[in-house]
Amino acid sequence: MNDNFTTEYFGIGIQNGKTPENLGVLWRSAQNLGASYIFTIGNRYAKQACDTHNAVKSMPYFHYENFEDFYKNLPKGARLVGVELDENAEDLETFEHPRRCVYLLGAEDNGLTKQAIEKCHFLVKFKSQKSLNVSVAGSIVLYDRCINKPRS
Repeated sequence: MNDNFTTEYFGIGIQNGKTPENLGVLWRSAQNLGASYIFTIGNRYAKQACDTHNAVKSMPYFHYENFEDFYKNLPKGARLVGVELDENAEDLETFEHPRRCVYLLGAEDNGLTKQAIEKCHFLVKFKSQKSLNVSVAGSIVLYDRCINKPRS
């Protein structure tokens, strides 16, 4: 029997993704690391050779025209976790991932929008000299979630 207080799920997506290749790599990681669904805000996903598992046909994929559309459709009770190099962001190494959450990444050149940052329940960052490729950053966050760490 499911216990609604311990059941976990998470989704991951990109706001205004710059290149479709990055999406394909992220979707492959999302599928392999247990994401419940994937999404885009702004730019749509087009099938990429790097998505060898064809994740968009294997798990739910959602597209939102803009951030407002995305935000009003967040799953009830899910926490929004922005991945952003920001002075207010928590270090990923000590971050307690929420049981039910949605990870949001921004485009490599502009990051998350100000509106998205303000609406996030949490912001996380990890030690890196400079910003990383968005699919690499997302994969690191998902891998960290897989580690046996406390949940909030």
